[in-house]
Amino acid sequence: MRLAPRSLFGRLVLILLAGLLFAQLATTYVNLAEREQLLYRAGGLRLAQQMSDIVKLLDSLPVAERRRVVAVFNAPPLAVSLDRPRIAARAAVGESDFQQTMFATVLRYTLGEETQVNVVRLEGAPASFRPGPRAGAPDMPMMQGRSWGRRMGPGFPAGGSFFTVQIALRDGSWVTFDSHLSPHAAGMPLRLGLTLLIVLGTVIVLSLVAVRWATGPLAELATAAEKLGEDINRPPLPESGPSEARRAARAFNTMQRRLSRFIADRTRIFTAMSHDLKTPITRLRLRAEMLEDEDLRAKFARDLEEMEAMVTHTLDFMRDAGGSEAVQRIDVTALLESLQTDYQDTGGRVEIEGGSLQPYAGRPLALRRCLSNLVDNAIRYGDRATIEVEDAADRLTIRVLDEGPGIPQAELEQAFEPFFRGEASRNRNSGGTGLGLGIARNIARAHGGDLRLRNRAEGGLEAILTLPRISAG
Repeated sequence: MRLAPRSLFGRLVLILLAGLLFAQLATTYVNLAEREQLLYRAGGLRLAQQMSDIVKLLDSLPVAERRRVVAVFNAPPLAVSLDRPRIAARAAVGESDFQQTMFATVLRYTLGEETQVNVVRLEGAPASFRPGPRAGAPDMPMMQGRSWGRRMGPGFPAGGSFFTVQIALRDGSWVTFDSHLSPHAAGMPLRLGLTLLIVLGTVIVLSLVAVRWATGPLAELATAAEKLGEDINRPPLPESGPSEARRAARAFNTMQRRLSRFIADRTRIFTAMSHDLKTPITRLRLRAEMLEDEDLRAKFARDLEEMEAMVTHTLDFMRDAGGSEAVQRIDVTALLESLQTDYQDTGGRVEIEGGSLQPYAGRPLALRRCLSNLVDNAIRYGDRATIEVEDAADRLTIRVLDEGPGIPQAELEQAFEPFFRGEASRNRNSGGTGLGLGIARNIARAHGGDLRLRNRAEGGLEAILTLPRISAG
């Protein structure tokens, strides 16, 4: 199974999309990582500043007044206590926890490096955040009910972090804070996601347009090259687009003009030769008629007929056998039945198996000539011809089978060369000129198809004509 696209357009699009996707994922990761650090630093700074203010206030008050102040500030997301035991040294800040390390650094920055600080990150909400009566604030039931019950009822947003912080006061006592750091950086914000999607979509659309714009001339050049064999006089390619595409189109148009000029010159030469040869052939025919020896006159007549047939067939071969004929919708079944009737009238045996399901777009006279050459060969060398028709959505296949001696395997492709004659049963004495198969293949290829030969296992030769169901002009 091929995972890579076959076309240049598909491969370029795949490369661009893969690169863009990787770049967007990397950019998203970096943005979220940086944003998480900045937001946690900002949120931690506000919380650390609040703890620092409370510590400074407690340091300025007598011990008896501290509990009343603590009761005022003791409300989630910041619970304050003066009675908690000191955190063990082994539970202090760990360097492997980024948020814990950063929060401890921010605290030391706001309190001063000389202040003793212990920070522990908790897995869940501390006991001081759970609903219930608070110790240390019996004289403030209204604040307790409004602050504790209302703020803790809905719970804390998922994704935040809970910390227990102990800070040493100047008199040697410790104040404990249970705090919650808001999860502002836990998820991707909608605006950032929409921005990334818009940028990604815009770049993808522009990339597709750019790739199509860059590969479009190549596709046109490939199509023109495929159509060149069907019509050498097709309109030239437009010389537009990037400089490389213009150069390629210009070179292709130059090649097409040279080929067209060469074929036209060659056809004119052979047309002139045909015209010039017909005159002496006609004179020889007249002189042969004056011969008194009937056997000699018959021999001259056969040679002259063969020479005339060779001239005519050679001219047809050079003209590509109907390349200038207009394309029409052809009822292939009716065409074959017409051929069958013509051969039956002259004593030939032709059978037809199958038929076309829909008309075929082609050149009717050229196709008739192609099929006639194949049937002629089958009858000449195998006494009878069987035509099998297979019609499909994308192609029409016509097989012409004979019961003759066949062709050696090594000479199957050579049989299409001009004037090729193989074994004795397929030589000039059989009446052929060696051009029929070449003309038939030229006609097939002019329709975008092909013609090939195959020896049948049961004996005889099979000519397989394949015609794609596309416009031939």
